[in-house]
Parts: sequence; C-alpha cells; structure tokens
Amino acid sequence: MAPTLPAHTPTLQKLLKSLKDQELETSIEALIFLLKRRQVKGDQCANATAHILLQVVAKSKWHSVDQLLELVRSAGSRLVQAAPHEPVIGNIVRRVLGLIRDEASEDRNADELSESVSDLQSLAPVAPPPTSAPARPGPTPITRAHTMPAASLQVSKSMFNLLSVVDTMDSFSTGASTPVSLPQTTSTHALKSEIIDGIGEIIDEVNQSDDQIAGFADIHIYPGDYILAVLPSPAVERYLVKAASRRKFTVLVVSPYSPNSGSETQYPALRKKLTSAGVKMINFATNGLMAYMPKVSKVIFEAKAVFQNGGMLVNSGCCLAARAAQEYSKPVIVLSGVYKFCPQDTATHISWTQLENPSGFVGYDDGPTIDTIDIENTVAEYLPPEFVDVYVTNLGPQTRDHLGSIMADHYKPEEMSVQFEV
Repeated sequence: MAPTLPAHTPTLQKLLKSLKDQELETSIEALIFLLKRRQVKGDQCANATAHILLQVVAKSKWHSVDQLLELVRSAGSRLVQAAPHEPVIGNIVRRVLGLIRDEASEDRNADELSESVSDLQSLAPVAPPPTSAPARPGPTPITRAHTMPAASLQVSKSMFNLLSVVDTMDSFSTGASTPVSLPQTTSTHALKSEIIDGIGEIIDEVNQSDDQIAGFADIHIYPGDYILAVLPSPAVERYLVKAASRRKFTVLVVSPYSPNSGSETQYPALRKKLTSAGVKMINFATNGLMAYMPKVSKVIFEAKAVFQNGGMLVNSGCCLAARAAQEYSKPVIVLSGVYKFCPQDTATHISWTQLENPSGFVGYDDGPTIDTIDIENTVAEYLPPEFVDVYVTNLGPQTRDHLGSIMADHYKPEEMSVQFEV
C-alpha cells in the first residue's frame, strides 16, 4: 500500500502564519488563489485583505506617499478582481488609503509646526554685548519707553507666524493634494510605523466587531420573545447566545434547504449553547416561513454589505423573510460591522446577485430533466432599505438616516469615489 502523502491544500490560517516569511508577491498570489476558489468568504475576506495590505506597506520600497498609495491601490484592485462578489475587500482597501492620507497629513502638519517654532525662536530679540563697567557704577533707571519696542516687535512677529501656521494647515487639510515626497529617511520610517499601527487597529476592529455587536443584544431581545434567525451567521449566533445569558426566549431558525442533509441537526453548536442557557430552539425550512411569521416577535439576520442608501447584500432567504415580516408588521434587525459599510452606488444592484453550483439540489442522474430546464442556485441577493428597521453595528444601533454620517467618518471623500475595475 502506497504511503499517504500529507495534504498541502492552502488555507487562510496557513497563509496568515506565513506572511512574514514569504515574499510579498507570493502572499498576494496565494490570497488571490483562495478568493477565486471561494475558500475565503465574508468576514475572512476583510481580515485577509487587511493583513495583505499591511505587508504591502511594510515590505514594499517607497519614498513618497504617492508611491505608497499607488502600491496599495494596485494590490487592492487585484484582490477585488479576484472576488468581485465580496464588497468588503474594496471597503478595507479604501479604509487603508484614507489612513495613509490622514497619517501623511498629520506628519506634514507636524513638520510645518516645528518649522514655525524654529522661526519664532530665531525672531527673539538678541541681547547686546556687554560693555565695560563705568568707573562709578550707579543704578540705571528702566522706563517703559526702553522695553516697548522689543516687546511689540516680538508680539507682532509671533502673531504673524501663528497666522502663517494656521494658513498652511488649512491649505493642506483640504485633501486637494498629497505630500509628494518624504526626503528624510527618519520621516519615512516614522510614517510607515504609524500606518502599520493604523492597519493593526483596522484588523482589531474586524476581529472584535461580532463581540461588540453582541453587547447590544439586551436592547432588542426581551423575555418571552420569539426571535426568527434567518441562516444565522457566527455574528448572529453570538448575538443570540449573549441575550440568552440574561433573557429567556424562543429562537426560530430558518435553515437552508438541502435534500442531502437527511436527518442531520442544523446548527448543532448553537443549539447546544442555547439549550444550556434554557432557551428553546426550533428549526424549519424556508418553505415553512409564513406559517411561523404570525408568532414571530422580531426578525434578525446579518448583512454581507451595507450600501449608501441603506440597501444591503444578504444571504439568499433573508429577502423572503424581510418581505414576510413587513406584511405582518414585524421589525427587522440587521447586524453589520462598520467595516461592511460600502460607499458604492446601488444603481446596478442586480449585479450583486450571486449564483453557485446547483448540483446539491438536482442530481445529474436525471438526464431528461437537466436538458429541458435551467436551474439557478442564488446564494446572495440585494435587499432594499425599506424592509429594514434597525441596523445594529459595533458602534451601536443605527437608523437609515445616520448611515451617511458613519460612512463620512470612516471614508475620506477621495476614497468614497474610488471604483475598482472588475
């Protein structure tokens, strides 16, 4: 019997562990391979993209901010092209581009301020050289006339320099231009360190988002509620488990239909956690949704991306649940981290519909049926904003009117208009 060879299938965990030892181009190509095979999905795309862009900043050779922006934009475009169905990749690229502009702006302002301080010191009055003491020293009277010219000159010069510093800072903070070069090596290293720290904060935000969202579960779930969870993701599971630690309610889980699942228990880990907390969980397929809707108190699911108008990209089945909830006047709660907020136009939202292999629903052994019909397996679709009542983010519950201000806080105007070629 031939010996079994070890598996060398690349995974995201292996890729992240090998980033420091691999060359930059090898790491980018490895992530592109995983994205094209859809081995990296959803929140994993955001985490992987941030790690790759951190390596771009750390390992690439650049001597100006413009060069760094082009390197990050180029690497980000390649990742977006590998997985155009994952808008969160473009979001992270835009966040990093805005971070670079902010850090470069702060570095430039610090240099301007230090130069103004040195100018103020150079304008200070110089003391006259000491003269020989008179034969008979006596007290010299000090009058206001002797001190006023120097003081007035110093005050006027100081006000002039302060105004010049303000003008310089205002002209740079408009975002109209970016510092072209960083001639000093120490300044380049300091800027690189600040950008790397900023990307690290973005990675922490992505990793901690689900736990922060779960902290607001007590606001929306009350004792005795019947919560309808549509295809619960890890974020929804944490949200429900957190609420179950303090409240007693019933969870109705809409499970995906699969003819090959048989009698397997859907979401066994979630069922075990909720049962241990004394919360009852009921599973049913999508076709039984309307029968349970009159009993439902709230509908909860997670968004894959949230657009400017409040519309979102969700898993297939969530649109049906949201429309049914509107017919029965039931509130719809959507969970989404801020890093999923996408400053893109939804005019062509039909392109966001994602299809996958339908072989799990129809077998190829039925040849005549396969030849006469077309079967589509929709895995993601666009949900209009009028079907959503509350957006629960890692910053707290939000309404549709506040989404624009949140995007403006996290994306610079230069990056909100960036469109990646697909």
